[in-house]
Amino acid sequence: MESDPAMDDDEAIARSLTGDLAAYEALVTRYSALAHRTAVMLGAGDEAQDVVQEAFVKAFRHLSGFRRDAPFRPWLLRIVANETHNLTRSRGRRSELALRLGTTAETAAPDDPEGAAVAADRRARLLAAVRDLPERERQAVSCRYFLQLSEAETAQVLGWPVGTVKSSTHRGLARLREVVGNELA
Repeated sequence: MESDPAMDDDEAIARSLTGDLAAYEALVTRYSALAHRTAVMLGAGDEAQDVVQEAFVKAFRHLSGFRRDAPFRPWLLRIVANETHNLTRSRGRRSELALRLGTTAETAAPDDPEGAAVAADRRARLLAAVRDLPERERQAVSCRYFLQLSEAETAQVLGWPVGTVKSSTHRGLARLREVVGNELA
């Protein structure tokens, strides 16, 4: 059976539970890039692809335990976060956060080299400041602003109460404002 990109998560999960691997492949295709970004931002670095593969395998194995009235994305990202945590713990050291901006739009016009240099400098300062945040604040800020997850989704992904997400995000942003300046306000 061929993967159906129009299939929603609920249908893909239901079909996957009946043994339809193409339906699960649709979920993998839909969430691979986000899962990879999550693993990278939470500290997997160069091993993010391995983390993502293991997370998808575990998600498939535990799909029968997935609460069908809950959204799939935060459930999957929680597995990715757990696998990333397991990886960084097994390394015996905290890994450096490797943020990738990818194809972020430039704020300066291409014919404005000075503006492009200023934008690149701001981006570099921001990324360095995010990398230097305490782990909980870095994780909260990364989930909320780089992965664009809601507070509730961030809480689910990180396994924290929503209040902890709010306070960690608030403290992280305050530290970033101190370091980078009020450009982030």
